[in-house]
Order: sequence, then C-alpha cells, then structure tokens
Amino acid sequence: MIKLVTVLIVVLFTGSFAMSAEIDREVEIAEIERVIHLSIEWPFPEKDINRCLSPLAKDEGFFVFHPDSASTIVGFEAFKKHAETIFMNDACKPISSDIRDMRISLSKSGEVAWFSAILDDFGEWDGKPWEWVNTRWTGVLEKRDGEWLIAQMHFSFASDAKDEKED
Repeated sequence: MIKLVTVLIVVLFTGSFAMSAEIDREVEIAEIERVIHLSIEWPFPEKDINRCLSPLAKDEGFFVFHPDSASTIVGFEAFKKHAETIFMNDACKPISSDIRDMRISLSKSGEVAWFSAILDDFGEWDGKPWEWVNTRWTGVLEKRDGEWLIAQMHFSFASDAKDEKED
C-alpha cells in the first residue's frame, strides 16, 4: 500500500511539474513563421534541394493540395521527386514571393500549429512567366524531436475572385 501511495505521489508530482512547464508561445510562433517562410522562400538561385526539403515532414503522411487536382502530392518521397523534377529544373526560375495576412495558431500542448496566409508567387518556366496571385495558403506543422516541420499544405484560389486579366 505504501508503495502504491508513493507511486501515485510521484506520478501526480511529475504530471503537475510537466503541466507547469510553460511554453514560450512567442518564441514558438516566431520559429513556426520562419519555417513557413523557408518552405516557399528557400534559396532558389542556389537550387539547394536539401534546404528546399528541410522544413517538411519526412514521411508518407505529408501532403500538398495544389489549386489543380492534377498536382496533389502525397508523401514526402513524392514531393522530393516533384522538387527534383520541377524546382531543380533549369527551366524553373522563381523570381519573388510575398506572404501576407499570416495567421498562426499554436495548440495548447505546443506540439501542433496551423496557419493561413495569402501568397503571391512569381517566376518563369522556360522564359515564360508564371504567377500565383492572392493564393490562399493553409497548412499544419508538427513539432518533432524539437523541430517544427510542415505536415501538410493546401493552396487554392477563390472561385469568386474576379480575374484581373479580363479588364
């Protein structure tokens, strides 16, 4: 009986100590924002594949929904192949990106975060311009082994947005 009481006291003490450890939410959110920016603004001129992939969860649960259904990517290895084929291709020349209206939420536990933002992304493919303007961008990050990693992302365009090229 004394052993059981001792074990219960240790468990309760350990649990209350763990619960009292405060998360520095500002520091965590700043790091999450850095990882989000890195995922889209990694140094393209150097074509550094490792830096491109560094902010991503390296498992089959990782996925990206692009605005068109043909570009849905499921799994880290599929994304890596996509990055090697598209981003590392000499025809791909990203020019600039702008992230605005970023909202980041951090779970109570401090282990999961989700975000939304508006993204403008500009570049060229084989000398022809491409752009994503007013792209809605959402995602989920998970803290794994002390490191924030993006577990999923979703890009979309508002279907009711007026096409500026129609003017």
